[in-house]
Amino acid sequence: MLMATRAKFAPVEGAATLFTPAFCDYLTRLHDQLDARARELRARRLAVLERALRQHVPPNHPPVSEANTGTWRVPPVPDDLKQPGIEISGPCSITSMFINALNPGPEGERAAGDLDDDEDSGGHRLIDTVRSAHNRLAAVNRELTFVDRERNRNYKIADGDLPFFMHRERGLHLDEPDVTIDGAPVNAALLGTALTLFYAGRAQADRGQGIYFYLPKLEAAAEARWYRDLFELSQRQLPLLARATIRAVVLVESLPCVYEMEEMLYELGPYAAGLNAARWDLKASIFEFVMTDPAQVWPDRFGVDIKTTPFLANIFRRLVAISLKRGAVPIGGMATALPNPDPEVNRAAAEAIRTDKQWEAEQGFIRGWVAHIFHMKTAGDPFKKLIGSGWKPTEQMANPDNYPVAIKTPEGPVTVEGTRRNARMLIEYVEGWLGGRGAKGIDSLEGKPGIHPALMEDLATGRMSVAQIAQRILHRARETGTSVEHDFALVKRLLDEELADILARRQGAETHERYRKALKIAMRWIKNYTELNFKSLGAYTRAELDAIAAAPAAF
Repeated sequence: MLMATRAKFAPVEGAATLFTPAFCDYLTRLHDQLDARARELRARRLAVLERALRQHVPPNHPPVSEANTGTWRVPPVPDDLKQPGIEISGPCSITSMFINALNPGPEGERAAGDLDDDEDSGGHRLIDTVRSAHNRLAAVNRELTFVDRERNRNYKIADGDLPFFMHRERGLHLDEPDVTIDGAPVNAALLGTALTLFYAGRAQADRGQGIYFYLPKLEAAAEARWYRDLFELSQRQLPLLARATIRAVVLVESLPCVYEMEEMLYELGPYAAGLNAARWDLKASIFEFVMTDPAQVWPDRFGVDIKTTPFLANIFRRLVAISLKRGAVPIGGMATALPNPDPEVNRAAAEAIRTDKQWEAEQGFIRGWVAHIFHMKTAGDPFKKLIGSGWKPTEQMANPDNYPVAIKTPEGPVTVEGTRRNARMLIEYVEGWLGGRGAKGIDSLEGKPGIHPALMEDLATGRMSVAQIAQRILHRARETGTSVEHDFALVKRLLDEELADILARRQGAETHERYRKALKIAMRWIKNYTELNFKSLGAYTRAELDAIAAAPAAF
């Protein structure tokens, strides 16, 4: 039997040109060798989480080994990845946003790198993965264009050198139900990585470019080894990739990963390049691992700043220290503010971004991320200026032992208004998700006085908002000062009030219906978390979400 006959895919637009017999053969061979291991790794993840929730045994550092005591270093990092400045992030399945990200910002400068995302800001449907694959290939070949007929706008890639590409696929915790092998869904990480290597990757190799990946949601060093084997298998099976430079940066966005950063670089071996300090997903992961501990109820998440929360700052300093020790690149977090018609809002946002990125640069990070080209130069300049001045990290900054991991409860108030902001963010985010958007500009203080730009929110903040609401319900957290108790009734009232306010500000019956569906899905998501079911929104099919929206409210 030909391998290709075992693979089936839903006939979404553009899929047939990607799922050729040659690609399906390649995908099936990867599936045969890696799928069972991916499922075993998921089971191991769940066991670690269960120990934390049921037995209050948190993740910890692995035993002493060559990985954490030896003198090894990662292979020399390509010059692309050593550039100071900024990377711009966004969904590559939304063609107009992808093109904008590749083009110069208002000051005429391009980002150093482009994080073309099919994960936290992607739509998580097969059509999104297919569009991403087509868009990546067209971007590498400088052929990517888009016509927005509704706005009468044409998008194309401007002349000049493009940012280097950082490909981010969905995580290995997800399946793609619309692509099957022998009737079983294909692992989403396997599918996305295979598509990128087979198409955009081979085009990059042909142009002499490095092929770079961000690896999302890793929780154990064995998962990094899984990716190493995926890259090695691909280079053996695709002759054009045999001599290609393939490198990966681990996203440190889970609590277990915090304890295994060094081991992950070690297991990636020839493919290791760096570590990225993910913020939102890391906080969400911590929420999940401490969910059953009444002593770990967090204050409003909006006030928990990495810079001023010592244990979080230490995690990121440890990340930099490991990177310096092992010759890897440390990459900072995201500046999410979006441009506003009010210059004063933009000024305040720029000042906050500048302060944040200056702090990251001084900790030893060489780049950060930004969500919009409007603030690209503001976010990138602190890295460029500090590194350009000849500044070097101190010897102390390169010693991970100076930055022990110690998870603590941040200081700050628990407020009903903080819960309300989470509720509004959830409704807005799920509404965007139903429209196929994994990233959406949201102002959770909409209509309230003060200076507050909309932020580009993605699946990570949706997850964090759900987790914080659920944690407060589970432990009947009381508001600081008033002692108002959190329960399902309070949260339902907040959700209903925020929905009413949103509907009063939006037009169109179709839009209103989508927001009402979003409310029902948000309630189900919250209820799941209170039952310690942390299933990702990306794991639901659209049919399942429709069924949730049609069912009685979860509470």
